[in-house]
Parts: sequence; C-alpha cells; structure tokens
Amino acid sequence: MKTLLTSFFLDNWQRKAVSLLLAIIIWLVVNHSLTSTKTIANVPVRIINVPSGKTVEGMQASGRMNKRLTLSLVGNTTLLEELNSNDLEVVIDASNKSDEWIATISKKNLVSLNPEIDITKGISRVYHPSFIVRLTKLVTEKISIGITQPIGEAPRGYQLLDVWPYTLSLTVSGPEEVIKRLALKEQRLTFNLNDISKGQLDAIASTQNNNRNDVVSYYVPDQWKQINIPLLSDAPIQIDDPQAKALRIDFVRCNLLSIDTPILLTTFFPPEFSATINPDTYKIEPNSLVQNRNGIYIITTPLYAKGVDRLFIEVVKDMIQVVVIAAPPMQRKLLDWSVQFVNPRLLEDKYVATLISDTSDEDLRMMNPNLREEYLRNRFRSYMNRFQLFTVDDTKFVLQARFENTMIQITQGAGEQALSTPLLPSKPIAPTAKK
Repeated sequence: MKTLLTSFFLDNWQRKAVSLLLAIIIWLVVNHSLTSTKTIANVPVRIINVPSGKTVEGMQASGRMNKRLTLSLVGNTTLLEELNSNDLEVVIDASNKSDEWIATISKKNLVSLNPEIDITKGISRVYHPSFIVRLTKLVTEKISIGITQPIGEAPRGYQLLDVWPYTLSLTVSGPEEVIKRLALKEQRLTFNLNDISKGQLDAIASTQNNNRNDVVSYYVPDQWKQINIPLLSDAPIQIDDPQAKALRIDFVRCNLLSIDTPILLTTFFPPEFSATINPDTYKIEPNSLVQNRNGIYIITTPLYAKGVDRLFIEVVKDMIQVVVIAAPPMQRKLLDWSVQFVNPRLLEDKYVATLISDTSDEDLRMMNPNLREEYLRNRFRSYMNRFQLFTVDDTKFVLQARFENTMIQITQGAGEQALSTPLLPSKPIAPTAKK
C-alpha cells in the first residue's frame, strides 16, 4: 500500500505538478471569464455637485434620493453572486446640467460601499429604467412642531400633568415645493412615558427644596428632541429651537391633599324651566351630608383632591363650589352636578404671582419671565380642567341629587359621576305637591 501511494505521488511528479498548475490557471481564467446578468432592486442614488442655491426634488440632506433604482448588471458571475443593494450606490454628477435631464447610468456611476468588493473591473454594462433629475430652488424656512399628548403610563405614584412647551419650531432646508407642503401642516412629536422610570422621578423630587411643590419636571433628553421627516432626511433631524432646552414633561405626585375648608353647595336653575323649577318651588333638603348655615349650604364630609399641588389647594379652597343643575332629567332620576371655581381669573393670577415671587425654584427662576408666566398659567388651567373631589378612602366623591316632592335631596353615592351634558325633555316636570 505504501509503495502504491509513493508511486502515485512521486513518479513523474514534475509533470503532475505542471498539470495541476495548468488546471488551476485554466479554472481561474474560465471562472473569471464567465459572465451573467443580475437584477438588483433598491439601489440607492446620490447626487453630487448640485449648483449653489439649487437642490434636486426628492434629495435628502445626505445627498441621497428618497427614490431607489432597480439595476440590471452584466458582469463577472462570481462578483454578481456576492453583490446586493447594500454593496453599491449610484452617484450622479449634477454639475453643468440643465434644470431637468435624463440621467444615463454606466459602470462609471457605480460606487462600491463594500471595501471587499471591487466593481470597477467586474461589471461591463448597466441597464436601468428612465431616471429623470430635476433641479429646483433650495429654500430654508421654519416649520412648526407640535408636542402631542404622551403615550404610555406614568410611573407608579405619579400622574402626568402636562408637557411644555406645546409647540417648537425647526429650521429646515430643501426643495421649495417640499418645504411649502411641510409648512402647511404641523409636524408632531410624541414621547412615551414608559421610557421614564419611577427612580428617575424620585431622584428629581429629592433635589426639590420647596415642600409645597408636588410637581416633578422631567427635562426631555437631547436624543428625544428629534423628528423624522422622510422627505428631507433618512435620519432623524435634531430640533434647533432655543425653547427646546426648556422642553419638559411635568408629573404630579398622586397624593391625597386635604381641602380643610367646607365646600359650598349651590343650585343652578336653567331659565327654560323657570316656570316650574325655580328657587321658590324647589329647595335643597339639609341632612347629614349637607348643612344649612345662615342660608348657605355646605358639604360637611371631609373632601380631598389629587393630581394637583398644595399651593393650588391653598389658593382655591375658599372659592370651590359644587353646583347641582336643577333641570328635569330624562330616562334617569339623578340630576347633573359639577365642581366649579368662583372668579377663576383672580385665582390664576394669585397662583402665578405666588410662584413667580418664589426664588427657591431654580428651574422657574432661570426661565424667560414671559415664558415662565405662560408656563405657570397653563399649569393652573390644567389643574382646573382635571380637578376632582375624593373621599378619605381615595375613591372619587360622587354626589347624588334628585327631586323629592318639592325638595332637592342630596346624598353621597358610589359609581361614576352623572353625565356632564344634561339630557332634557321637551316639557318640564311640574313639582309634586307636598304631602
């Protein structure tokens, strides 16, 4: 066996080595001479040397077009087998061109994006669909960006209060027609509350010196201050508005805050039913929940608020009233009711003035005075819009009001509050005679 192998490899080894070498050379020559055609879709296109003050319709800030081409390439089979759309791009020179022309793409326009693939010698011909390049005026303009209501859930123990500022601007450059379309419609930016942890808010709250302030402001990080505009860029664009530095998401602690002042209870009599339902025909019936003090009705049960700060409660507590709407209900027995604030403009001014004069809040102190006032007024109005009453066991306070003979009977109930928009019948209900 050993003799046979020795004879096979060593006898006439010179001739065998030459034959093997020739075979390898022939294989390499044949392999590199084989040609084929391959179609590659989604090939990126880049425009270079665009004249000053001009741009190309559909061209992004990087110079790439938002439109891609499908190319049919003829060339070396081995190279084409390895090639895909991520390995090359088409580069078109726009210098000395008219405002519109049909681009002719040859192998000279192909640039390899893969350093391991050399396409300069491996491709002989390029076939492509008609590709029209149009030059247009390059314009720069500010567009509006609206900060929408965030999605997701606030961290445990906190409640979303507001996002401020509500709008920002972004300076963009691009084709005139594209910029005009973008300027007509506000772009939108939405944050996700799930990206903010309870630990982050607790850390911010621990640095606050003002114990009366239950608001925690999360300043939006720079990497969030980006917006996608595919017509202009294939990457997110950083917002350049100076006000973006103040972009924040405000949270308020979910603590029950005591309202240590009795809340007034009043009745609203709609004029359209005044012939039968008025202060002379219906009066509130005092009970363990409602007392009559010198002709003023007050709710005696301790009530609380949540989702607001302590200063807000201090400012408004003497100017809160629960209003029962004395209108005949339709298909239900309960009357509608709502919580209202007396002289809300005065209360707003007092709240804002108190915080502006407070020098302990560094974040507010560093803001532009006009922006600071606007920010605080928006916060106060947000509190008023969301204000609800709670009981000591952290459940919503629900008032049940109904007509009972010639009295309006008030009790505390459970369940959801009655509809805020009353459903009224075509005719008023006449008062029942008192037995």
